Amino acid sequence: METSTNATISSASAYDFVGSYLSWAPWLVLILFLLPILILAAGWKIYPTLRWLWILLPLTFLTTLIVPLPSVKYLIAVIDLGVLVFVVIDLLTITRPSGLRIERQMLRSASLGGAHEVKLFVENRGSRTLRIILKDDLPEHLNAKPPEHRFTLEPRKRIDIDYKLTPRRRGLFRFERAHLRLASILGFWCRVVTRELPGELNVYPDMQQLAEYSLLARTNRLSLIGVRKTRKAGQDNNFERLRDYTQDDNYKHIDWRSTARRNKLTVKQFQTDQSQRIVFLLDCGRMMTSEYKGLSLLDYALNSILMLSYVALHQGDSVGLLCFSDKIESYVPVRGGASQMNRLLHAGFDRFPSLRQTNYNEAFLHFSKTCRKRSLVVLLTSVIDDVSASQITGYLKTLCGRHLPMLCLLRDRSVFEFADNPDMNETVMFRSAAAAQLLIWRNEVIQRIQNSGVLSVDTFPDTLTTPLVNQYLEVKAKHLL
Repeated sequence: METSTNATISSASAYDFVGSYLSWAPWLVLILFLLPILILAAGWKIYPTLRWLWILLPLTFLTTLIVPLPSVKYLIAVIDLGVLVFVVIDLLTITRPSGLRIERQMLRSASLGGAHEVKLFVENRGSRTLRIILKDDLPEHLNAKPPEHRFTLEPRKRIDIDYKLTPRRRGLFRFERAHLRLASILGFWCRVVTRELPGELNVYPDMQQLAEYSLLARTNRLSLIGVRKTRKAGQDNNFERLRDYTQDDNYKHIDWRSTARRNKLTVKQFQTDQSQRIVFLLDCGRMMTSEYKGLSLLDYALNSILMLSYVALHQGDSVGLLCFSDKIESYVPVRGGASQMNRLLHAGFDRFPSLRQTNYNEAFLHFSKTCRKRSLVVLLTSVIDDVSASQITGYLKTLCGRHLPMLCLLRDRSVFEFADNPDMNETVMFRSAAAAQLLIWRNEVIQRIQNSGVLSVDTFPDTLTTPLVNQYLEVKAKHLL
């Protein structure tokens, strides 16, 4: 009796063990299947590609046939084993990356929004053919066309790859590495290879507007971009040299003593006063973070500064730049000459607006210490509250007499659009009333600043360049400095 009971217990235990094993069998098979793949990925950075779906989907369908057709299970097992051998053989065709060399060549300077050429040189020093997918590791705000490159590289060969890089933001960008994928012959496996390729790219504002201005100035067509001619008050009287008389010369400039001595009409030539100085104070704080058409107010202000600097330097004046937020971020001393344009570019190309309160006190204190000679001081900023408006007004008033201050206020288009809205909806009317009140307050601020003897330019950011250049030409023509 005890013997039969023990046998029953043993058979029940064996049945439970078999049932437990069958319940865990699928998971064990999955682990045994994934374990080699995980080892390959962790140790050699070899990964399966999407072509595995070409194998897994048909095999899954064949495996489901075991249930209605148990007699074909051995055939399916043979097929599975054959596919496994097939995949393992393809795995062995991946080449080691020891003989792979890559190099990047490009200019270190680029223009915002312009196409920048980049060359990649890939060399195969090994003895086997490589099937490569190459992608350069680009920093944010840089777009590559095409984004990746597929090619086959034979042994002891080298290939040159060209692609276009389009920057969408100014600043300094650092390249660190390039990523390559070495594919197997049939493409079911790939090895990920990373090569360190350090490099730097300086993206500057687009200087196309300077070329356009230079062309229009040579052809006397500056009126096409809104730059108006300003009649000079009086004439420059700095003597430069004597020269022969021409029909267009003023007879008052004839030097009669030199004419009698040379027995030929001789006139005096005068040069324009080149001692004028311009200092730009560029606000990089939170007031300049607003955007219009993808560019911040600071971007528009910087473009206008570069344009006016180009005009002023060609007029023989000296230009300086002070960028500030809650601290002094960069400073370019006042100088003249063609090289000053490069200094301004390097000082401002990597300046971006930050969500920090602007410290006007430190900015004007630094300006008073570094600039003692009389200058045209151009402050570019935006105001939305009485605190900042009163600070700006107070500091600019202190410059009157010693310097000639000019305030450039950038408008917010959304506020003007809200104010000019005829919709009778209650919510829209309240919003329009608030916007109109803000514009009235803003106009009062500008009137107070103008009454204190400070020049002002009030315009939208995308149209700032033309009125700023016109105001400078008017100052120069009237000899206000």
